[in-house]
Amino acid sequence: MPNSLLTRCVVSAGLLLLVAWAAPFLNAQENDDVPRNHAGFPVTEPPAEPPAEPPFGLPFAAPPGPDTWLLGQAYGNTVGAFMQRDIFYQAGQGLHFGLDFSASCGTEIIAIGDGIVSEIDSRHGSWPHNLTIDHPNGYSSFYGHLLETPSLQIGQPVKQGDVIALSGDSFGTCHSAPHLHLEIRNNYHNHAYNPVLLINADWDSLALVGSFNRGFERDLDNPRRWQTIYNQPDVTFGGAMLNNYTRPWPPEVGGR
Repeated sequence: MPNSLLTRCVVSAGLLLLVAWAAPFLNAQENDDVPRNHAGFPVTEPPAEPPAEPPFGLPFAAPPGPDTWLLGQAYGNTVGAFMQRDIFYQAGQGLHFGLDFSASCGTEIIAIGDGIVSEIDSRHGSWPHNLTIDHPNGYSSFYGHLLETPSLQIGQPVKQGDVIALSGDSFGTCHSAPHLHLEIRNNYHNHAYNPVLLINADWDSLALVGSFNRGFERDLDNPRRWQTIYNQPDVTFGGAMLNNYTRPWPPEVGGR
């Protein structure tokens, strides 16, 4: 048999074997009616309202303090996010769509709840490294500005309290702005919720110290709206801007 014909026969046989081997998986995918997120994992719809008992814990094992960690920037309509709403926060409707915790580089971060690792160093930003965990209650937790790529595997189960990563610096210097950026999203990863309502912690005390922003931006046409850590709106990524105020306070740079 000529070499070329032998080669074609071998390749054809190999393809037939590959198709036969893959058929059960292809059929399973075609018959799988379970909704999945872009990472390929099954999704559950979170509750319509935050549970009465917050289902998650804080992302650090150590208690807060000047030598461990402090709450830096709250979730929501913060002054810092408002001033940069057309730059860094445009995708999040102009809001700061997570919590920032000031912490030295290398601080151990723990999972806030049981779940499955769904993304590592994903498209969601928070340079230089990030991690997403899908939780069975319909929520997903996102950990950003990590020091290094987490030593976990996609699909790996984690338990609440497991060490999952090390905190880093959004500038990559470990002295400019070392902190953890924590978000709680839905399993589809396209909607963010106020973590304060979902994490069991003494938020009134945490909000008293450690902040590196000036609180929440006011709309002088509706000055009481979105002014506490508890009443901030949800975020739909890619949605319309929520805080293009005609009369903002504090005023924008160059404004009146």
